[in-house]
Amino acid sequence: METRSSSKVDADRASAGMGDGSAPLPGIGTPGNPASGPRSAFRKIRGLRWYMIGLIMLGAVINYLTRSSLAVAAPTLLTELHITTQEYSYITAAFQGAIMLQPVCGYVLDVIGLKYGFALFAAAWSVICMAHGFATNWQMLAVLRGMLGLAEGSANPAGMKAVSEWFPARERGLAGGVFNIGASFGSMLAPPLVVWAILHYNWQSAFVITGALGLVWVAAWLLLYDAPARHRRLSAAEAAHIAAGQEHHLEGDGKRPSIRSILARRNFWGIALPRFLADPAWGTLAFWVPLYLTTVRHFDLAQIAMFAWLPFLAADLGCLFGPMVVLALQKRGVRLINARRGAFTLGACMMMGVAFVGFVDSPYAAIALLSLAGFAHQTLSVTVITMSSDLFKRNEVATVAGLCGTFGNFGLLLFSLLIGGLMATVGYTPFFVTLAVLDLVAAVLLWGLVREEAPPVLPIETK
Repeated sequence: METRSSSKVDADRASAGMGDGSAPLPGIGTPGNPASGPRSAFRKIRGLRWYMIGLIMLGAVINYLTRSSLAVAAPTLLTELHITTQEYSYITAAFQGAIMLQPVCGYVLDVIGLKYGFALFAAAWSVICMAHGFATNWQMLAVLRGMLGLAEGSANPAGMKAVSEWFPARERGLAGGVFNIGASFGSMLAPPLVVWAILHYNWQSAFVITGALGLVWVAAWLLLYDAPARHRRLSAAEAAHIAAGQEHHLEGDGKRPSIRSILARRNFWGIALPRFLADPAWGTLAFWVPLYLTTVRHFDLAQIAMFAWLPFLAADLGCLFGPMVVLALQKRGVRLINARRGAFTLGACMMMGVAFVGFVDSPYAAIALLSLAGFAHQTLSVTVITMSSDLFKRNEVATVAGLCGTFGNFGLLLFSLLIGGLMATVGYTPFFVTLAVLDLVAAVLLWGLVREEAPPVLPIETK
């Protein structure tokens, strides 16, 4: 019977406290040897890592709620401020252009830490969102959307950094899915909340309310979150569980991430290019579907509140379905990276349904196909986003996620500008067809470019 050597066990136990395995952290200790000192006085919380990902998921809810508020308010706002469809595309383009600076956000999070870095960005986007209520023309809105995009670009790098720090490899897909539920749930919450604010008050109040919710979350984040190495509620057993499932060849080396080194790696492009092609689907759902339902399907504001959130409810389910597919494939002997690619490909195949949105007569059939698109997109999106934590070192994850987010949002920016410029002449149907094709091409690139690095083989001693 093969067993690990005692030295290996000791190393694993030590790694539960510190990433370098040199000594246990104060307050965490090692399995079977509870820590003493001031930290041990705090009651431990079982499954703390899931509470932490739940907390950051709530941050994603606020993030996408604030960014989706404009799309829901657009039919009213464009009328009152006399903004054209072309000018609206410039406003959305300002957001997408600024959010492409995600690498800046990721680098800041890697350097100063997740707790205070993410709080800084979240406070900024909350205040900027509230300032939208004071805009009087499209130019002011474009400037504010640009500022909002810069601050909100922190969400995805922050989520991936939390997943890489708090979860063993086998659980990262599900943890990433839980985090990404925040994106779709925030977008799902926007239609009823914003429409309620407009009908009871005015469109300006919608931005003030959603921004204020963000400030409440910042206070909760600063109070409750900390890194695993410092969290007073983390038990030694859970710390050991996290450490035992980490790929030790991806442990951070303590150095600042090198963007030049990251850009030189094949695996980076294997994630970034599929995101460039796939992310326009989410932007179309978030920024253009309310206008599509208003101008093409002739929905009024009440109908938008009733139906525009359904694609995002389906997207919530896709966030969980993707990781479930990965786990099912792994149980059948498929390696992690291939399992993620398999889930992405399944999602891309399901995305073919969005090509038929413009061809169905029933508006309810169109809603059903858009909901399928939300489900399919999140099935594939959560898998490719999580791969940054599978292929890169801990101290690089947020930077890599930010760089990949830049490519994704650049694709969304180009697509949004094309819709704004051509929608009046060609309609929405060609764009829905294009979304289906882009995801299939993205799947081909993911299979062709990404290479799974085998971990170093460690000698196994026998007794």
